[in-house]
Amino acid sequence: MEKKEDTGASHDLNIEANQPADNSEYNLAKQHDQLARGLKSRHIQFLALGGAIGTGLFVGSGSILSKTGPASLFLAYLSMTVIVWNVMNNLAEMVVYLPMRGITVPYFVGRFVDPSLAFAVGWNYWYAYAMLIGAEATAAGIIIDYWHLPVNIAVWITIVLVVMLLLNIVAVSFFGEAEFWFASIKLITICGLIILGIVIFFGGGPNQDGILGFHYWTTSGAFLAYKAEGGLGQFLGYWHAFVSAGFAFITSPELIAIAAGETIDPRRNIPKAARRFVWRLAVFYGLSSLLIGILVPSDDQNLLGASNASTSPFVIGIQRVGIPVLNHLINAAILTSAWSAGNSFLYSGSRVLYSMSLNGQAPKCFGITNRRGVPYVAVLFTWSFGMLAFLNVSNTGATVFNWFVSISTISGFVAWIVVMITYLRFRRAMEYNNLFNSLPYKTALQPYATYFTLAVVSLLTLTSGFQTFMPFQAKDFIAAYITIPVFLCFYLGHKLYYRTPWYIPVDQIDAITGKKEMDELEAMGEERVPKNWLQKVWFWLA
Repeated sequence: MEKKEDTGASHDLNIEANQPADNSEYNLAKQHDQLARGLKSRHIQFLALGGAIGTGLFVGSGSILSKTGPASLFLAYLSMTVIVWNVMNNLAEMVVYLPMRGITVPYFVGRFVDPSLAFAVGWNYWYAYAMLIGAEATAAGIIIDYWHLPVNIAVWITIVLVVMLLLNIVAVSFFGEAEFWFASIKLITICGLIILGIVIFFGGGPNQDGILGFHYWTTSGAFLAYKAEGGLGQFLGYWHAFVSAGFAFITSPELIAIAAGETIDPRRNIPKAARRFVWRLAVFYGLSSLLIGILVPSDDQNLLGASNASTSPFVIGIQRVGIPVLNHLINAAILTSAWSAGNSFLYSGSRVLYSMSLNGQAPKCFGITNRRGVPYVAVLFTWSFGMLAFLNVSNTGATVFNWFVSISTISGFVAWIVVMITYLRFRRAMEYNNLFNSLPYKTALQPYATYFTLAVVSLLTLTSGFQTFMPFQAKDFIAAYITIPVFLCFYLGHKLYYRTPWYIPVDQIDAITGKKEMDELEAMGEERVPKNWLQKVWFWLA
């Protein structure tokens, strides 16, 4: 294929030795600045779940419950799971085809759609991850404040941020191992909470005299009217819950895609992680959101947003039935979840910045790695924006947390729109080059599921801040919509400066570069064969 002229964000790759004695692998960096393939199957799967299951569920769900009711909360999480299922499938098809070192979502956007769009979405992703680090640190402060310790909240935020930095600045294999154990604690906690919720549902708590059931759904209301009366208010309540639920899911599918370049045997491990990720997410979020509405009434004053004394709804539910000590243990486990999610977001944000620097979309210094393959300059720069969490010192934790939620959620929606547009162009390029039938991984209901999801997410993006007009609230309006003009400035500014076309014609899309090397890398992989039933169970899980 004829090499195209550089338009400011080239996707041309350099051949460098991955393992000089064995094979050559395409990657985006020079040999001394490349990432290491140190993430195993279990690391990838738990990294994705660790980033997806965080304070959005454990803390943010309380705000949705207090404003919209338990039924809206439950339906919102189920609806958002369908959206994530499609985005995950889109990303998985692309990254399994080309799981090269140094790739991130902006790389595929620049290769299959438009360099200017890649530039804009790259900085949008980085911005979202940086805000999410601050959100998780703020949430950690809210969680710690439950114990009313005589220590300034700034001290706890500092400790949380420093631990995140240390876990990301060492070797990627150490990071993956730490995230595996963080996520393990989180998953064990959720499983325990689901079992506990079922026990409380049937009246097994110390202070319960009978079956609780759906008592709070009938006394406090299943669907609360939001910003209007009657049926319209109840629909607006669901829609607000749907938008707000996005915070718990945004950028989580991308974690698997970003980690593909550092994954051992990616064409085997990425599809496995992608398939299991969504179903596990549906089970955990579906059951957890249902149980939250069962354990806690929507008018409880300790829920996030109901008052300044914000607490996780799970902890509130345990307190209400009089179970001693357990509320403190669960609060501690939820604290590790904030650490885990922040850990994942710092990893992802630094890798996006690293990849952009290799493509000329960010300063070259962000492409520098240490001898362990960690892009430490990108890590430090991304981490520094997490210090916005110190806004918590002069404002209430709930207020700052909601600012971060609004900013990062809309950024995530914009990114998903670009991902789906990129997938449709990728699919068209594969069909044009007669490569579609030979793709190593294909998903169901495409491209129709993508068209439907694209329409829904676009509508969510445009209406995400509708409540800021009822009545108009300037601060909340800015937090809800600031991402859109910033994104457009990056996109149009790059396009005007480099004079790039609106899109790359399908006959000029490079669908071949890197395929041969990835096919060879796949052929070198060794299938894991379980030796006994215990290994069979473990291989299925991880």
